[in-house]
Amino acid sequence: MYNVRQLSSVKVPTGCGSLVFGGRNSNMVHGAMQVSVLSCLEWVDVRFWLIFLVVFLISVDIFKNKPPQNFPPGPWSLPVIGDIVRIDPSKLHLDLAKLREQYGDIFSIRLGPRIVVLNGFKLIKEALVKHSENFVDRPVLPLMEDILKNNGLIFSNGYMWKQQRRFALMTLKNFGVGKRSLESSIQVECKWLNEAIGNEQGRPFDPQFVVNNGVSNIICCLVFGDRFDYSDEYFQNLLRLINEAVYLEGGIWAQMYNTLPSIMRIVPGPHRKILTHWETVLNFVKLKIKDHRDDWDPSAPRDYIDCFLSEMEKVENDVEAGFNEENLCYCTLDLFVAGSETTSTTLYWALLYMIKYPDVQAKVQAEIDRVVGPERQPSLADRANMPYTDAVIHEIQRIGNIVPLNLSRMTTKDITLGGYTIPKGTMVMGILTSVLFDESEWETPHVFNPGHFLDGEGNFRRRDAFMPFSAGKRVCLGEQLARMELFLFFTSLLQRFTFSPPPGVEPSLDFRMGVTLSPKSYKLCATSR
Repeated sequence: MYNVRQLSSVKVPTGCGSLVFGGRNSNMVHGAMQVSVLSCLEWVDVRFWLIFLVVFLISVDIFKNKPPQNFPPGPWSLPVIGDIVRIDPSKLHLDLAKLREQYGDIFSIRLGPRIVVLNGFKLIKEALVKHSENFVDRPVLPLMEDILKNNGLIFSNGYMWKQQRRFALMTLKNFGVGKRSLESSIQVECKWLNEAIGNEQGRPFDPQFVVNNGVSNIICCLVFGDRFDYSDEYFQNLLRLINEAVYLEGGIWAQMYNTLPSIMRIVPGPHRKILTHWETVLNFVKLKIKDHRDDWDPSAPRDYIDCFLSEMEKVENDVEAGFNEENLCYCTLDLFVAGSETTSTTLYWALLYMIKYPDVQAKVQAEIDRVVGPERQPSLADRANMPYTDAVIHEIQRIGNIVPLNLSRMTTKDITLGGYTIPKGTMVMGILTSVLFDESEWETPHVFNPGHFLDGEGNFRRRDAFMPFSAGKRVCLGEQLARMELFLFFTSLLQRFTFSPPPGVEPSLDFRMGVTLSPKSYKLCATSR
């Protein structure tokens, strides 16, 4: 036992609110010890409640995300963050292919919500085509919800989506999609694109944004009623913002946003760029709509925006259909972006494959020379007489694999698929990579081989597993337009130029993964023929 005098020389260890003291009487010592004990108890209480809160939240998360009975198998997921640490967003389609080897054609994974992943042509066709009505909805993802407010053509659902899709298809058809009237407009844009590439005078250059500008001008004419010159720096910057936003949306920051939206909405990071980029593009769309409002003539519609403004007056009592100015912004944005990004990325791949495989390029040019000649512009009527060129374009779409993960769906009711039960409201990914590279459907799936689309006599043949535009009720509404553009732009470019890599450079097929799969930046030389 220490007496009071001995205590005067004792130092109580710091921690738990302890004091260093040397008192004159036992009351002071006793008081100090009481303060120390109370402080220690307070610290223990704080630590206890923090631990309790963490354990509680993890328990709630585990309970909330517990797989239902007979749910597709998958890897064990960490609480809260799921399987984010298990995959690399820069090659997510390849990581999912590895999980397929372990778990089969249907499995589950947790990236934010719990997702059912479908693989292989037969299973995906069964889901998206045979049971199309059960897989027609889009999941509500926090990032897309914050950008589009569940509006537009791509991420809306139900009655609004049906009405907006019907209207968009009808309007695009009225303005020439699939008809000769639009073909002539594309041919004019082909001339402008050829001129812009010719101005490079054979010097090495990156064709990405000049091609993007050319393709984008077609949808811009349909939606905005105008095209944009290749020297328009403001429009070029818009295309760059769209390209970067689409890339970032496929990355880890976007996945974290969909997993922990409450936190990610307030913390800084690259995900903020996604929101600011789309805000800039939306402001551009709003300005275009305002300009249309100022000189709108209902009796002479010029484009999609004019037609939408007329429809707003016709169905003003049908609020649920979504014909209002806010939704006009989002629908116009969807058409503008979708009509610019995927087709231009396909052509970007096409030029890369032509410099990678000059023998294929030479055979395409020989067919163009034989069927079209050097002077007349290629037309859609030529396609039937150009089976090899048509096969090359299809093979580029297949192996380019532009949208490898497809756009996600959500089940509208409980359904049994592949022997497993998928509850209503489950997010589903039908992986297009597994279709376009299905080893049971393609002779040499991992090789660039135009012969996939040619029969023994050299005639073009269709393939059921050719599904770059997805399938079912959510099949890409711009498929007809994209097919027109790909044929006319591709043949026009190869009629005018021979493309080659810069001297001493070996072309690389390395990719850059976002929402779309695009080549890494490269340069080529365009030599006039």
